[in-house]
Amino acid sequence: AVRGVTPDVVTETKRVGGSTYRVPIEVVPAKGKALAIRWSLIACRKCSGRSMALRSSDELIDAARNSGSAIRKKEETHKVAEANKAFAHFR
Repeated sequence: AVRGVTPDVVTETKRVGGSTYRVPIEVVPAKGKALAIRWSLIACRKCSGRSMALRSSDELIDAARNSGSAIRKKEETHKVAEANKAFAHFR
């Protein structure tokens, strides 16, 4: 489940000549796992009404099935990185 949520690329904000660009960069595997776990925890904290153990288990099951809030966050991050691919030369 964590491997499925781990992002391949993220965007980093760079300021070049008075303009701010979101530059896509590849993610180091350790940072990618940290982001995946953080996104999963944030997703379970948004749900309410049950214990944290049930919410986290549901989120992990959803991640294993390629659905859920953490997977949506990963896909959104990849879309932003793809849209800003033109600024990759600012790395």
